[in-house]
Amino acid sequence: MRKFLLPILLMVFFIVESIFVELMPPKVFGNEYILVPHFLMIAIILLTVYGPKNYGVLYGFLFGLLFDIVYTEIMGIYLCLFPLVAYICYKLMKILQTNIVMVTFISIVGVALLELGAYEMNVLINRTDMTFVSYSMDRLIPTLTLNLIFIILTVYPFKRHYEKLALSLDA
Repeated sequence: MRKFLLPILLMVFFIVESIFVELMPPKVFGNEYILVPHFLMIAIILLTVYGPKNYGVLYGFLFGLLFDIVYTEIMGIYLCLFPLVAYICYKLMKILQTNIVMVTFISIVGVALLELGAYEMNVLINRTDMTFVSYSMDRLIPTLTLNLIFIILTVYPFKRHYEKLALSLDA
């Protein structure tokens, strides 16, 4: 039963992202801001940092494909970005200390890379006419703020769960 807990947990965050978007009233932060929750990506980044080796990249591929199938019209953007961001965070954490402050910072950098990668792909194929300054002020900064709050609230429980998972797989 324990081996199914991780995929179920990640699937819950996959679903919670869309529920959050549906239930979040647009007037809370003003109509001009676009808040994009990346709870699943944060869970994958934290799995990459604290969990078993290569699990973050593997689940990045799986959930990136699922994300593309369910939410986007363009196949492959998140299929490439999820594991790429997880891999970059994995390599950065091999260099840096794995304290909670540094992991929080790297997670926010990962979310920023994901957002910027998706934006640049949409600019490249002419699916958006939003300028970078407008994108930064209206979407990127509010998204990073929302996800920072989520990271602060969940980093310690994720750390404990993923470290237990890594220990149970080593035993």
